[in-house]
Amino acid sequence: MNFNRFRLDALNQDVPLTKDIYAKDLKKFQLGLLNLQLRLKESKRSVIIVIEGPDAAGKGGAIKRTLEFLDPRLVRVYSTQKPTTEEYRHHYLWRFWNRLPSYGEIAVFDRSWYGRVLVERVEGFATDAEWKRAYAEINEMERTLVDDGAILIKLYLHVSKAEQLKRFKDRQANPYKHWKINDEDWRNRRKWNQHNKAAEEMFVKTSTKLAPWTVIAGDYKWHARVEFAKTIFERIAKEFPESKVSRSVIK
Repeated sequence: MNFNRFRLDALNQDVPLTKDIYAKDLKKFQLGLLNLQLRLKESKRSVIIVIEGPDAAGKGGAIKRTLEFLDPRLVRVYSTQKPTTEEYRHHYLWRFWNRLPSYGEIAVFDRSWYGRVLVERVEGFATDAEWKRAYAEINEMERTLVDDGAILIKLYLHVSKAEQLKRFKDRQANPYKHWKINDEDWRNRRKWNQHNKAAEEMFVKTSTKLAPWTVIAGDYKWHARVEFAKTIFERIAKEFPESKVSRSVIK
């Protein structure tokens, strides 16, 4: 496997997209996903979408555009926050296991169990022994889920350090976006290199044949949203190759 594609600082961010192409392609994948959702509903399969990436990478916007036309009764989005007192009393994977989707449903984790080898590692919330053994724990859990029929999709949205700063300042200046920025975001930014190093090691140790990572350049939001929706659509469509809609969208 060529892990050079996971070098975050070397990621090509110069991928602009015109408004017309953005609208056309996004609509195509949204419709394709809606039709695949109908197939998923009737199967003994589930979809688990894991999303990681630096602050202000556009994760929320990509999730919103990709899922907005799906049947909301069959989709759950979880934004992972600091563990509760109850969650601290259990193994770190416990709170995620309790949120896994039923057969026929989709669960999206906006930040996930990978926090153990990312922010918890960098900030020292997990001991060296804890985050180092987490790679094997996560791989085993994901293998169990895939063996049971889950379609596991892992996406990492990345922005350049300059673009992140631009978005941070925009959030501070916009009264409707104040809630999107806090002191923790700025603290994480000061450890940019450490976070990148942790992510790159995560790719190497947890991008498996059953559950590979896809890294998406996020400086141009339109490009990122289309790639986000496309990756999810193509991964699910691969599991339902007999679908006429899937074949027509891919063409």
